[in-house]
Amino acid sequence: MQGLNHCPAFCRYYQSATMASQRLGLAEESGPNPGESELAVNPFDGLPFSSRYYELLEQRRALPIWASRFIFLEQLESSPGGVVLVSGEPGSGKSTQIPQWCAEFALARGFQEGRVTVTQPHPLAALSLAMRVADEMDLTLGHEVGYSIPQEDCTGPDTLLRFCWDGLLLQEVASTRGTGAWGVLVLDEAQERSVASDLLQGLLQNARLGNLPGDSRVVVVTDPALEPKLQAFWGNPPTVHVPRRPGTCPTPVYRDTVPTDRVEAACQAVIELCTKEAPGDVLVYLPSEEEILLCCESLSREVGPLALRGPPPRVLPLHPGCGPAVQAAYEDTDLGARKVVVTHWLADFSFSLPSIRHVIDSGLELRSIRAESQVLRPISKCQAEARRLRAKGVPPGKSLCPTEIKHEKNPHTQTQETCSGLLSQVFLPSGSCLCLYPKSFLELEAPLLPTARICEVNLSPVVLLLKRRQIAEPGECHFLDQPAPEALMQALEDLDYLAALDDDGNLSDLGVILSEFPLPPELAKALLASCEFNCVDEMLTLAAMLTAAPGFTHPPLSAEEAALRRALEHTDGDHSSLIQVYEAFIQSGADKAWCQARGLNWAALCQAQKLRGDLLELMQQIELPLSQPAFGSEQNRTDLQKALLSGYFLKVARDTDGTGNYLLLTHKHVAQLSPYCCYRSRRSPTRPPPWVLYHTFSISKDNCLSIVSEIQPQMLVELAPPYFLSNLPPSESRDLLNQLREGMADSSVESESSSTREFGDACVLQ
Repeated sequence: MQGLNHCPAFCRYYQSATMASQRLGLAEESGPNPGESELAVNPFDGLPFSSRYYELLEQRRALPIWASRFIFLEQLESSPGGVVLVSGEPGSGKSTQIPQWCAEFALARGFQEGRVTVTQPHPLAALSLAMRVADEMDLTLGHEVGYSIPQEDCTGPDTLLRFCWDGLLLQEVASTRGTGAWGVLVLDEAQERSVASDLLQGLLQNARLGNLPGDSRVVVVTDPALEPKLQAFWGNPPTVHVPRRPGTCPTPVYRDTVPTDRVEAACQAVIELCTKEAPGDVLVYLPSEEEILLCCESLSREVGPLALRGPPPRVLPLHPGCGPAVQAAYEDTDLGARKVVVTHWLADFSFSLPSIRHVIDSGLELRSIRAESQVLRPISKCQAEARRLRAKGVPPGKSLCPTEIKHEKNPHTQTQETCSGLLSQVFLPSGSCLCLYPKSFLELEAPLLPTARICEVNLSPVVLLLKRRQIAEPGECHFLDQPAPEALMQALEDLDYLAALDDDGNLSDLGVILSEFPLPPELAKALLASCEFNCVDEMLTLAAMLTAAPGFTHPPLSAEEAALRRALEHTDGDHSSLIQVYEAFIQSGADKAWCQARGLNWAALCQAQKLRGDLLELMQQIELPLSQPAFGSEQNRTDLQKALLSGYFLKVARDTDGTGNYLLLTHKHVAQLSPYCCYRSRRSPTRPPPWVLYHTFSISKDNCLSIVSEIQPQMLVELAPPYFLSNLPPSESRDLLNQLREGMADSSVESESSSTREFGDACVLQ
């Protein structure tokens, strides 16, 4: 930490770090004395504590984890292996307090081993926690406390406590072939089983990294459900158990059947709760971002006309596309208006909202799995319990009971009653939890714990990272759950198809360049191919849009909005439409109202703009050739298709019967085009394109392909590796492609023979 050696706070307090830390601990234990609070000095920046610091300190003391403060610091100091496990239920204060105590620990040691780094599985959570912790520590965000998330680094040379998206820290650890510049590393929300979190733990356990450098510490924070597995993985380290929150857990209220329209059922439940005047804020869990936005739009229209005693509820979405606006969920509303926060799996363990008293749970989640597919599936029992605990608190609320629901009075007796009957009989002293599914739904279908993401996602980026940094062979890494060998083999095969590996299985020159981009390998390959096909400007835009802002997120809400959307659609397909959307967004001056009128996510488009700039800067650093914009020309249209196919030949589907039933070449699944596809929204009925390239395949009630563009099979045969076509599963589509390949090969031979005869005749004439 050479930067810290020149840090003003570090230099000022290095010699008295232990004494300062003790003073901070005494201040936090005893609170301000009358007339002395103005004299108390913050040891992290040397400035007097503000009155707000003491106000927040009182709130911190009320958290369940506060009772474990001294135990945690003792274990952190004395842990023989440098690892401490913290186990506690959601909402107990782990994510806000543990980082501050680690900062105290590092301060007492003079930050000699480096600063404190805290990982989060979601960038939005890292941003939100950094803002909250900086406020609680009475420090300036971006100075002593900072955060690092994609496309935004709010840290500086004085940063002592950094919140970081775990994916970024994984890149840092891999790039240094060590543990990075930190003295204490906090791996938060380990029970979410993100790829980066699991891989970070595996790399720290890997023999090639050896022991932790110096006297560093690792703190793993988890839900109690994952504690036994983590105990075994880390060799039974010291464990701090956080006391359970006081109060009675809300009793779940179950429906008899799963509703056919989840959004409508959730909206009805919220409206009924509002009309019954049940106190407290509401948290609604739906599977996808699309349904979150639909629910918010519907509630905003329907709660206004309600005859309520107070102001109408404030409806707030909470999903990764919200950006800094997520802080609105924590702010007090005007005139005491109720907040209705609509979210998905993002808030299962992150984003504890103390004002929540009622939870409405769909019991489902939409997750990305291997090969960029998506699946709609039941949540785990651990997630269901975490959602139920969100409603635990004071003041009490009343139960929420739409028609045809079942209330569980005790484990042995269950009764079915009408909504009005239950409202008159049931009173939940600590909140309410409505489950939009039968009790048997989770008992029969849900796993106990969330599935490890590393066991179900495409492992190509992970394998590329490990090979690039030569940390370890994929099969040699330690994991909480080892990925299936066939998944690792599939990743190696895909990288080989992309020409990222040489004959020995090491990274090729192309593979080294691919690993430099913060993109999936197939998208990075398409971007590199654009250098050859002179469409770099367009592919930069497309890469940013596919990563940050993939089009419309909900159906048009009016005829006017539908007309504005159609004006942005491109005849060449969804990929060209994304480019057209981005260019129109830039021409509008990145106007938020312009986005809202068209159903576009303004924050996501702003992120795409920043990502595009980062990608352009990276290409310039690598000294890759660029090209001038030519979007709209016939040549550019062909070049863009070639660049896309160079990376996405693994994601091609063929309409088998002319009615829009597409067979995926690599998986033999059948799917239809997404309702938001430009080919579906055209007014005049047209035949679906016979061959398409797609970006995402969703496995759900209606399998669909998202972000689709028409391609020519001849171009696929020209650009895909021959052995890829030969290895496709048997199908009529594979036979057609191989026939095309043979025909093109024969034509090439005839052309070469003709050229040879002409050249020979010319020689004779001479």
